Amino acid sequence: MSTSFLCRRVVSLTNVGQMFEISRTPVHFLQNTQLLMFRSFSSPKQHSFTVSYLMNSCGLSPESALSASRKIQFETPERADSVLALLRNYGCTNTHISKIVSKYPLLLTANPEKTLLPKLEFFRSVGFSGPDLAGIIVAKPSILKRSLENHVIPNYNFLKSVGMINENIARALRRTYWLTGQSVQNTNVPNIATLKEIGVPMSNISFFLTCHPSAVSQNKEKFSTNVKKVIEMGFDPLRVTFLKAVRLICGMGESMWEHKMEVYRRWGFTDDEIMLMIRLDPLCMTSSERKIMSVMDFLVNKMGWEPAAIGRYPTVFLRSLEKKIIPWCSVVKVLQIKGLVKKDLSLSFLGSSKKNFFNRFVVKYEHDVPELLNVYQGKIGILELGFISEGIMRDETVVASQLNNSKSLMKNRQGIASIWMERTEVIQGLPFIQCSLFSSFSNGNCCKTLDLS
Repeated sequence: MSTSFLCRRVVSLTNVGQMFEISRTPVHFLQNTQLLMFRSFSSPKQHSFTVSYLMNSCGLSPESALSASRKIQFETPERADSVLALLRNYGCTNTHISKIVSKYPLLLTANPEKTLLPKLEFFRSVGFSGPDLAGIIVAKPSILKRSLENHVIPNYNFLKSVGMINENIARALRRTYWLTGQSVQNTNVPNIATLKEIGVPMSNISFFLTCHPSAVSQNKEKFSTNVKKVIEMGFDPLRVTFLKAVRLICGMGESMWEHKMEVYRRWGFTDDEIMLMIRLDPLCMTSSERKIMSVMDFLVNKMGWEPAAIGRYPTVFLRSLEKKIIPWCSVVKVLQIKGLVKKDLSLSFLGSSKKNFFNRFVVKYEHDVPELLNVYQGKIGILELGFISEGIMRDETVVASQLNNSKSLMKNRQGIASIWMERTEVIQGLPFIQCSLFSSFSNGNCCKTLDLS
């Protein structure tokens, strides 16, 4: 069937939905236009059979089966049955098969013996079997349709040559990079040699290739230039942070770099302070502007942390604001106000495991502060407890005195509200207050301080 005939058929369609279906047909089907026409102009009976098969034999939901049926159609189950039987024989469970077919339904049309079996046999021969092999296939089912000689074996041998164990090779093979078809000899090998020359440990290189393989896929000249930049920034090649910085520089353009610098400058950080943050954790530059602004707004304007203290733990910008920063910092703030933990506590507690933090800050002090569990669970905030006003009062002794006298608390909070509105009124009985005044982000001054004495 000629390609011109195919084009005439597409143009003559009156059903626009059908036309879109053809436009979504994978490009490699163009190698066989007869197969393309068979897939695209299927009969209702054929479509119904495919959907039913995907649900009953592959475990797909009706919605997933309908979606998959737009990419594949067949009238008889023999080929698909053979594919499923082969996958089960190599350790795939029904759950694995459901995920595999949902991600890559075209695998059901592959030739089991000629296309799939050689790859499965290779993986088994090098030590992958059962859950490990199933995990590779689930993550990237299309790996079974890649060339064994030109792709699968060369990539495996390369990863093995840099000292990776099978567990890490399995993790690496699950990433899209290793399916792009790039020649590892032309890209990765020269760049790995560059890292070795400057003393980067092989264990760090192996980790780098496992988690961030695309960072070493640049041409040799560009990669070498980026590595030199990282060295000039003061990073030690012996430390893992060096490769984090390489990943950062390789993946970020100059305009975006300057934009992120400007975001941090808005909060009063100097360029030297920002560079110190980057040396502590280069990935703080990968956070979005919105994330940086939200974290700083909460920690500075609501919790009263100084920007300098935040800068000493830049990994904070990689933590979840809702799940970790807000509840954990709220717990610590309550404990600081009550005098149970030191006021200059480092934000590094955000790097603790959930269990360690809970035991260290919640369980340990739950008798002293009965509401602490509710604060940790997000059921109640500091403002609701009356532990802190909307305008941050950084003099903790003033706040602590308020906790012991509810009448005084109400009086003082009313006074603080007056300061917030008038900015000039002196509050009776409060010798020193710092009140956070918000201003528009657009003017570049994100927080100001009013000192009254």
